[in-house]
Amino acid sequence: MQDYLIVGLGLAGISFCEVLEEKGKTFTVITDHSQVASNVAGGLYNPVILKRFTLAWNAAEQLREALPFYKRLEKKLNCTLDYKLPVLRRFASVEEQNSWFEKTEQPGLDQFLSPEIVTNTNTAIKAAYGYGEVVDTGRIDTKTLLEKYQTYLETRQLLTLAHFDFSELKIHEDHIAYKTMRARRIVFATGFGLKNNPYFNYLPLNGTKGELLTIKAEELKEEKVIKSSVFIIPLGGDLYRVGATYKWKDKTNTPTQEARIELLEKLERFLNCPYEVVDHVAGIRPTVADRRPLVGQHPTYDSLYVLNGFGSRGVLIGPYASYQLYEHIENKAALDSEMNIARFTKKHFKTALDL
Repeated sequence: MQDYLIVGLGLAGISFCEVLEEKGKTFTVITDHSQVASNVAGGLYNPVILKRFTLAWNAAEQLREALPFYKRLEKKLNCTLDYKLPVLRRFASVEEQNSWFEKTEQPGLDQFLSPEIVTNTNTAIKAAYGYGEVVDTGRIDTKTLLEKYQTYLETRQLLTLAHFDFSELKIHEDHIAYKTMRARRIVFATGFGLKNNPYFNYLPLNGTKGELLTIKAEELKEEKVIKSSVFIIPLGGDLYRVGATYKWKDKTNTPTQEARIELLEKLERFLNCPYEVVDHVAGIRPTVADRRPLVGQHPTYDSLYVLNGFGSRGVLIGPYASYQLYEHIENKAALDSEMNIARFTKKHFKTALDL
């Protein structure tokens, strides 16, 4: 009998594994890697929504949890994951500059938005109105994190690579059974795969397809993240991640020519140097209509839990939501009401079952 069975090994699953290890709990992970959003993510952590210059939900608290969390992971996995990178928001007009100045004086935003206009000195980028700089930002190398963490679990025989078969899940009064496994609780951290979960598919997880390009641009020589109509994120070696798109109807992980054209058209509005596209990836972000995570206990089965709905901010939300879920399960602490799945009532659940 183990304490937990975790289904899924993206940013949510890894975050919860880490909390369990820290607290001395036993667990096993099952994953089939069918959901790739964490693997193809840009990995940017940024507390500010740069379209409107507003603070992201609980961003300061999430940042306080996330930065030491990834530092511990770097030591544990013996690799670099956190690359500190300032984010420069390219201004398209004087009006945007003025709006930025106004926001830098607002409580909460003032700690993240620099009040100084950054003059563009890079001839490979068109930025006549300069930039606003966001501080306390960076990039988590999610691909390396997932690869290293899988190896870490495999060497400790804590990982099963297989599709989760719901017909094999048996729910008892004080534990669950899955094939030969027994656990007191099961946590589903499967991203968009939640749509195929008969116990939690009543939740309004939408899923938004995002596509990103990797370009090689030897003349760009940019060391900061540039945000305009798309992001340009430095990866090193003259490589840059460009993204991302937001599509609501296509639910496949297949890159499309339409998205490639869209990204390149936006990029070329402000990029002023030669480049070549060297990679193109896609994944389905687990998004929710109210833009809040889906975390909590099943309305009927006490041993079933969900950790999901992080959208495009998984690197920030993952540690924060995982600690909250653990304290909720083990110590009966209240979950943040904005992410607690109890906000979607049993009426939703019964309706979903009827359908």
